[in-house]
Amino acid sequence: MLVDERSRDDRLERVELLIEEGLVAMYVDHTCIGALPIDAVVEVMRRYGKPLERDVIIPTGGLELSTTTRLTMLRFLARYDVIGRDWLVLVTPEENIGELAVTVVRALEHLARKFRNDVT
Repeated sequence: MLVDERSRDDRLERVELLIEEGLVAMYVDHTCIGALPIDAVVEVMRRYGKPLERDVIIPTGGLELSTTTRLTMLRFLARYDVIGRDWLVLVTPEENIGELAVTVVRALEHLARKFRNDVT
């Protein structure tokens, strides 16, 4: 699942999350920088995210974290904005939690790199 695109020099760098062997692997430009337990991703979303109002339409699809929990993207364009903002949304039966994708991606990237370094 594509979660971020950012400019690096003269190119666009893509950040993706994939489920691999029960972990959430983070790829930056097709290179795995580390993998995190699914619970870590959920905790990051709970730490940084805020509950969304129930009338917000959440897109289908995304990354299935469990049978009842998934991570998906939402592009929000307020009336006064020119550029839409990408949000990551944790969809659970209890509530939907959202936060700007760039915030969550940076936190997950930090953890993925740290986890990889601690393991090796």
